[in-house]
Amino acid sequence: MTAQAEAESEVAKEWEPRIAAFCCNWCSYAGADLAGTSRIQYPPNARIIRVNCTGRIDAEFILSALDMGADGVLVSGCHPGDCHYTSGNLKLRARWALIELAVEQAGIDSRRIRLQWASASEAQTFADGVTKLIEQVKEVGPIGRSWI
Repeated sequence: MTAQAEAESEVAKEWEPRIAAFCCNWCSYAGADLAGTSRIQYPPNARIIRVNCTGRIDAEFILSALDMGADGVLVSGCHPGDCHYTSGNLKLRARWALIELAVEQAGIDSRRIRLQWASASEAQTFADGVTKLIEQVKEVGPIGRSWI
């Protein structure tokens, strides 16, 4: 193995993915807050971004987060049927396949994005979602910026 390959291998071992987590103001953001106040452990490399409703999220949000340096994106909202705005999360669920397609068409592995439902009382569910996404992104490896 060459010195450069060994150096790249060491960097890959130390690499920790950065996650952008778009969280519904009414449910998942409170769940993330509860995870913190309850001292539920999850990786610290997730940055929480509060949005009024996940129904607002589209492919542009996801691609912009990846463009700005995130290695993965979590979208976490109210359970279907429990949306503060009645149907916002249902709209997101309906467009999620299109979001995955847009990500793949940009040359990005769709395992870098994750949709999950977590209520305000489901701190562990939120923490588990962050952990699972980070594990998936680690399997895929660092994101190349050549797609930008």
